[in-house]
Amino acid sequence: MADKKSFVLRIAPEKLEAVEKWAADEFRSTNGQLEWIIDQALKKAGRYKVKSAKETDETSNHE
Repeated sequence: MADKKSFVLRIAPEKLEAVEKWAADEFRSTNGQLEWIIDQALKKAGRYKVKSAKETDETSNHE
């Protein structure tokens, strides 16, 4: 599992409430929902390439 880095997020209370509701509707934690939203936005913008299983294995073997 990849290491995760924590950071402080400042967000308007009404936006946080909306994310919390959305997360509950999707059976996710608020943190999980935010990660999913960020992941989707990065993929849509072409700024995040998902590694294939082969690339992941090759990277693991070099560490």
